[in-house]
Amino acid sequence: MLLQDFYTITSLEKTAESKYLAMILINEEHDVFNGHFPGNPIMPGVCMMQIIKELTEQITESSLFMQSLSNVKFMALINPFNTPELRLELDITTTEDDLVKVKNISYFNETVALKLSSVYRKIES
Repeated sequence: MLLQDFYTITSLEKTAESKYLAMILINEEHDVFNGHFPGNPIMPGVCMMQIIKELTEQITESSLFMQSLSNVKFMALINPFNTPELRLELDITTTEDDLVKVKNISYFNETVALKLSSVYRKIES
């Protein structure tokens, strides 16, 4: 985890052939929220992208490097004090040349907070 104690995975399950559902709980007391923004904490978009990468690494059991990112749409602000629990739906496929393609929709309650598509390259250990 890049940011220690930033979030906890409360559940992670495979729901279909390439589909996964992750429930996470954001630590609203994490230092990142002291600066983003004081008195009005908002989840940094880059942190959401890192969470998606880390979940994908756990699912694929691979270290990954982001190769490309497309269709990134931040749809709603996430305030960790108001809505600390997030639901991430992931569609993950691996190509023959070891690229990992991810489509994600992230929610708090029934509100879509983020949609993105990304491609990662597996890093050889």
